[in-house]
Amino acid sequence: MSFNPKIVSFLCNWCSYTGADLAGTSRMKYASNIRIIRVMCSGRVEPTFVLKAFQQGADGVLICGCHPGDCHYHEGNYNCLRRFKLMQKFIDQMGIEKDRMKLKWISASEGKDFAKLVDQFTEEIREFGPCKVKEIVETLS
Repeated sequence: MSFNPKIVSFLCNWCSYTGADLAGTSRMKYASNIRIIRVMCSGRVEPTFVLKAFQQGADGVLICGCHPGDCHYHEGNYNCLRRFKLMQKFIDQMGIEKDRMKLKWISASEGKDFAKLVDQFTEEIREFGPCKVKEIVETLS
């Protein structure tokens, strides 16, 4: 039996979530491994959200927001990008492969791109295998 990864995705309400909705309403096929959490802005994705997702069994985390310059909150996606780079360093230092977390810009009209992204990310995480975060947390305790 092949590994079936669990992926938690944080999607901004205005662009990425709408893009995912377009993929669904257009009946585009993509991997069902993703669990979507809708946030008002990608800039509101706190590092603790990502860490909690890994701690509770996620094998990968996908963050999607509006394209730079298109954020409904003006600078939310820039804040997200800065946080993302810091979170990558942090999870890498914890022993979690930094590529288990991905940030992409998806607009409301990019349903096809969203479906393709989910399929690609699922395959990338499948190649990594299960995330060992629970073992890492137990070692630290």
